[in-house]
Amino acid sequence: MDRPTEHVLARRTLLAGAAALGAGAVWGTAHGAAAGGWPRPVDQASVDAQAARLSRGLIALRRDIHRHPEAPGQEQRTAELVTWRLRAAGLTVTTGVGGHGVVGVLRGSRPGRTVAYRADMDAVPPKDIVGGGPAPAHLCGHDIHTTVAVGVAQVLARLRRRLAGTVVFLFQPAEESLSGARALIDAGVLEGAGVQEIHALHCGPFPVGRFAVTGGFGMPGQDKGEVILSGPDASDAAARLAAAVGGLATVALPQTPADLERIIDEAQTPDGPLTRFVAARAVAQGPKVSVSYRCWPEERYREVRDAVRDLAASYPGAEVRFPAEPFPAMICPEPEGRVLAGHLRHTLGRDAVTRLHAAFPPFSGEDFALYLARVPGTYTFLGVRSPGTPITTGYPHYPDFAPDERAIGLGVRAMAGWLAQRTLETQSGRGGSWRR
Repeated sequence: MDRPTEHVLARRTLLAGAAALGAGAVWGTAHGAAAGGWPRPVDQASVDAQAARLSRGLIALRRDIHRHPEAPGQEQRTAELVTWRLRAAGLTVTTGVGGHGVVGVLRGSRPGRTVAYRADMDAVPPKDIVGGGPAPAHLCGHDIHTTVAVGVAQVLARLRRRLAGTVVFLFQPAEESLSGARALIDAGVLEGAGVQEIHALHCGPFPVGRFAVTGGFGMPGQDKGEVILSGPDASDAAARLAAAVGGLATVALPQTPADLERIIDEAQTPDGPLTRFVAARAVAQGPKVSVSYRCWPEERYREVRDAVRDLAASYPGAEVRFPAEPFPAMICPEPEGRVLAGHLRHTLGRDAVTRLHAAFPPFSGEDFALYLARVPGTYTFLGVRSPGTPITTGYPHYPDFAPDERAIGLGVRAMAGWLAQRTLETQSGRGGSWRR
């Protein structure tokens, strides 16, 4: 997918100092001032108190969503649960956005900025479960993501009188199929609302209570292609070509829990082996070679495509097919990640934050990349691994994925406090109003 220059520049804009579009005049956030001045801004202690009151209800919500997983594009029941809770909290809610997407708008009582928060709602399809599975299942943590976002909305709604600006909550369908973000963007949820930045959490294999900040890195995109060979020995030639294409890999995809532990350590190592990589897979089926790979940095996609074409050129008549563009990598701007890390250390403690210095090669594409190509933001891993458990219980897409539910309250505290700070930092400019 082509990304216009202005989108790339937008992603690199500092959250703390960008001259972004203002939202106060658009959303009418100047009402509700206390006599003699504005009420004091939302503080972390107030966020924590409200989050504690909501804890039991949020855990029950997560368990409800978990028992009823819905495949990408089929999130009707989950959307209904979200809608009911957002409306009960007093948000303005629009449903059926980009499929089963739900958009909730929370307007504060103080002037401020417009900030978005995204949560994905769909479950993992059987084919994407490690080892396969009989039915869709919440093995990527989207039930946690949805619950955290509902909790953040409820906390901030209870503190609305002290909240600045506007928070736009995007409950997105079809992340696993990499189509939901595009559908919401095409529906106008960013430009129409004057969204100035966007944030998200994703469950990750870190100890519960720890947040892994991704500034400067993120998650690789993905590319797929195929090579069609001809001739009487095409099947044998395809097998040889598949082996050669597989040899382009610089790292192996993890096969064991020990491999997963290793890449988690390497991802937190500055200038480690995952700072630059190619993870490739090629399978021969008769005369056809199916190629799929992920790489970092993003610019390596052209390099790998050229290498595949060079290898195929050794086989007369070989036809190489790639899509117009690879699905883009999700690149989280480094300055924004640094600001978030500082905020989390200040509010939750220094041990609550680790920093990633690489992208994870086993992860498939993440369509949050499409939002970050348009507005700056952050994407942070929420630790969900319980003490003493195998790493696969905290690693998305594994069949024994079993996140620690204590992560829900921690995610709500972290993101509610962060969003309240981000809306508070007023900027000058013009905004817009979002409508379907």
